[in-house]
Amino acid sequence: MRIAVVGTGYVGLVTGTCFSEMGVHVTCIDVDQNKINALNQGIIPIYEPGLETLVHKNMKSGRLQFKTSLQDVMDHVDIIFIAVGTPPDEDGSADLKYVLEVAHTIGRYINHYTVVVTKSTVPVGTAIKVRQAINSELQQRGDTHIEFDVASNPEFLKEGNAVKDFMSPDRVVVGVDSERARKLMARLYKPFMIVSDRLIFTDIPSAEMIKYAANSMLATRISFMNDIANLCELVGADVNMVRKGIGSDTRIGKKFLYAGCGYGGSCFPKDVKALIKTAADNGYNMRVLQAVEDVNAEQKLVLYHKIVKYYGDEKALEGKTVAMWGLAFKPETDDMREAPSLVLIDLLLKAGAHVRVYDPVAMDECRRRIGVSVYYARDMYDAVTGADALMLVTEWKEFRMPNTDQLSKKMLGRLILDGRNILDSEELRHAGFEYHCIGK
Repeated sequence: MRIAVVGTGYVGLVTGTCFSEMGVHVTCIDVDQNKINALNQGIIPIYEPGLETLVHKNMKSGRLQFKTSLQDVMDHVDIIFIAVGTPPDEDGSADLKYVLEVAHTIGRYINHYTVVVTKSTVPVGTAIKVRQAINSELQQRGDTHIEFDVASNPEFLKEGNAVKDFMSPDRVVVGVDSERARKLMARLYKPFMIVSDRLIFTDIPSAEMIKYAANSMLATRISFMNDIANLCELVGADVNMVRKGIGSDTRIGKKFLYAGCGYGGSCFPKDVKALIKTAADNGYNMRVLQAVEDVNAEQKLVLYHKIVKYYGDEKALEGKTVAMWGLAFKPETDDMREAPSLVLIDLLLKAGAHVRVYDPVAMDECRRRIGVSVYYARDMYDAVTGADALMLVTEWKEFRMPNTDQLSKKMLGRLILDGRNILDSEELRHAGFEYHCIGK
């Protein structure tokens, strides 16, 4: 089987690489010539554990190729995945410009039966627009006899664990409206279903909705626990004990119940906004999701409010040096989209503070985003040198057991603000630090 994956971003590159690992001949397409040149030299544009090894292996085998022209491969492919970006518009809706550009390109060059699959996260009704775009091109060509199907195959990849998620999925959702498309998609995913059949076929609108509903539910759990954490602080409760208590209820479960300083990334913020907008376009108000979004926006300010309270007011931050451990929105990625660190850095700099940052993999991404307005430390202890306060923003494993002697020697102040509740409060307080976290 031969497939094409259009878009070599996070989703497209992981998708194409993992299919090639299962023996499928894959061509990844991207209009960015520089990115394609880099990929052909084995340079991976994103950080994702295990991905680089698989890319090199399957390029060497000849099963994985990178090109800039979709037209060049249209004669040979059975399935085309559209995995381009769907950035949010100003009104929160998903921008389908790039998805529909690909659909029009397919319509101009398609010459045999092909299944066109939306892999990008797209709102309900997108498959209809993709079909219309392809048909409009076929009509202009006078080739309306050429058959094709459109399908929806949303991704459920966790950044930092994407390769494992793809290779051992807990479910694969495919929305189709023809038996021919269903059989072809079932054949494609058969190697992933040998141990357990987790392939779920639905109608296309349901498949499009599942992705948004799943991410919105997870975002809701996070914002709910952050709301509970803030109340815990006011009433004297411990959110970690609350989390264990409610997580033991099998109806609730333990996942996504960790309080922190807000969620970020490419999915949750964008998908929550898009679902709210989809509802509004259909005359419905998603009141719960609006609250989820509002709580998360406020939660990104929590560490800043704590440091302001500690020093008395914002003016007292002027001239202070604040160290920050963690820049990516989560561990095991360099992705800083919608990251709480960006909000905190901006507030601290506006207050006149000096900021020293360290992240195991996101330093270059931070430089790209904010330039030289902060000090980029060599390691976690260089970051705290001369610092009046330390903010832990991303829960990288190497931050979990810091050397308190090193901290004592290098820091001027003794304030530690733990935005992810991963540090040992007793050890830090015994070493003379004033420790503050979320929900205690």
